[in-house]
Amino acid sequence: MVTTFKIAVLGAQGVGKSAIVRQFLYNEFSDVCVPTKTRRVYLPAVVMNGHVHDLQIMDFPPITSFPVNTLQEWADVCCRGLRSVHAYILVYDICCFDSFEYIKTIRQQILETRVIGTTETPIIIVGNKRDLQRGRVIPRWNVSNLVKKTWKCGYIECSAKYNWHILLLFSELLKSVGCARCKHVHTTIRFQGALRRNRCTIM
Repeated sequence: MVTTFKIAVLGAQGVGKSAIVRQFLYNEFSDVCVPTKTRRVYLPAVVMNGHVHDLQIMDFPPITSFPVNTLQEWADVCCRGLRSVHAYILVYDICCFDSFEYIKTIRQQILETRVIGTTETPIIIVGNKRDLQRGRVIPRWNVSNLVKKTWKCGYIECSAKYNWHILLLFSELLKSVGCARCKHVHTTIRFQGALRRNRCTIM
């Protein structure tokens, strides 16, 4: 059985959104930062636990605000498809406080525009540039505690440059999407539990 999962990658300029996606898909990294100006769509297929999953990964440029309705979503070409995804990856740079504030705002807007009665869409917070650990502006424990306990989201740190935790991120994402309808188990617990149970490979 083939299942298609739509994933939106959001974050401020320069946090490494595209670098994460390209490292996952092509095993490549460039030190040259090329700003994302338009929405980029990637259509890979992955195998997890013996099942094939088609992914639609949408790498979005920084948006000023999350679209409040479908009309606004489709009026702005950079936001198209943003409200109908199965999961959100919100990326920030662990060395940039403003980038964390950006995803904090976007996450709140996603929650405020969510249609009442619809299935909860998983949100995973990603702290990128772990290789620059010495320049961290917010202690890891503070962020992890806030995200998991207050925001009720999954949290993971990675390094797109050194391909650290990139595969793990998408493996966790698929697991949380697959369990999104299991209302008796909390999203964060599902996310953490998947760390030890699932493997994900690119086809």
